[in-house]
Amino acid sequence: MAYGGRFGRPRSFGPREMHKATCADCGAECEVPFKPTEGRPVYCRDCFQKRRGQRRGP
Repeated sequence: MAYGGRFGRPRSFGPREMHKATCADCGAECEVPFKPTEGRPVYCRDCFQKRRGQRRGP
């Protein structure tokens, strides 16, 4: 059974298709590995990490 991604093995489907987006926080141009959905915010790597850190409590 080869499911890929299980047991610490990375899945390899080739290069990901990247989509251009504008960060909802800082306004920087960035690329994301998914097609942005209208009406939903997209964050650059830095802003995403900041928001992720804020979400976690002490």
